[in-house]
Amino acid sequence: MKIDDIGYNHRHEKDFVVDRPNGVGDWLLLIIKSPAVYRCGGREFRLPGNVLLIYTPGTQQYYRADCAEYFDDWMHFWPDDSEISLIHSLGIKTNVPLQLSESSGLSAIMGNMCFEHYSSNANRDKVSDHYFRILLYKASEKLSRNSSVRTAENLYAEKLLYIRESIYRWPSRDYTVDDMAKELSLSRSRFQHIYSETFGTSVTKDIIASRLNKASELLRTTDTPVKDIALIIGYGHNASYFVKLFGSIYGMSPGQYRKTHSGKDKE
Repeated sequence: MKIDDIGYNHRHEKDFVVDRPNGVGDWLLLIIKSPAVYRCGGREFRLPGNVLLIYTPGTQQYYRADCAEYFDDWMHFWPDDSEISLIHSLGIKTNVPLQLSESSGLSAIMGNMCFEHYSSNANRDKVSDHYFRILLYKASEKLSRNSSVRTAENLYAEKLLYIRESIYRWPSRDYTVDDMAKELSLSRSRFQHIYSETFGTSVTKDIIASRLNKASELLRTTDTPVKDIALIIGYGHNASYFVKLFGSIYGMSPGQYRKTHSGKDKE
């Protein structure tokens, strides 16, 4: 698989719309997390959120926000023949919206793919290939079982999803595990266990990922100074810690990342 471009947990205003009558030249995978509107054959359909949509090259694309903020993950890519066969064998239809039981697990995989794609890791392409296949397998599970989710998700799904969405929407907040555990009336250790069991990652890693994802977006799309970005994403005036943390994940400094990736967002 070749990734042309990828975006993770992008936020758009309520007037957001994509209207491409002739589609695009590559494949487009969307994980639509918020309510949206999809158009096909001149008819519009409302989507409740937690939707998977894979467009093939040259297919008309129309989707937009449904009178509120719009959140999604997206990837422009080229699957190889074996990956196309896997999509079909798993029963994942293309060019139509597919309702997921929940999207957070798939979104986490997309987040890992995004970090790999924009990193300088030697094996990033191979790692992304494996993540993509895992994403397809997990998508097929969430399409087939719909409401059949794990016990922890059944009991705490709504509040857990709200907490996770808050982490990614407002990365600058000073989140504490104790406060989040209190929202679910759980002990600190029990909350951390259920969070990791549900989303496949720890709450601490999610907080870091949300902040660095926002930082990478600002580096690619703005001229905001690095010290100000550190402040925006919740690291106060400790810019040196932000630089060190960013380098440990992306394999380069924020300044080097900006020079390499400036202007690459294109959804």
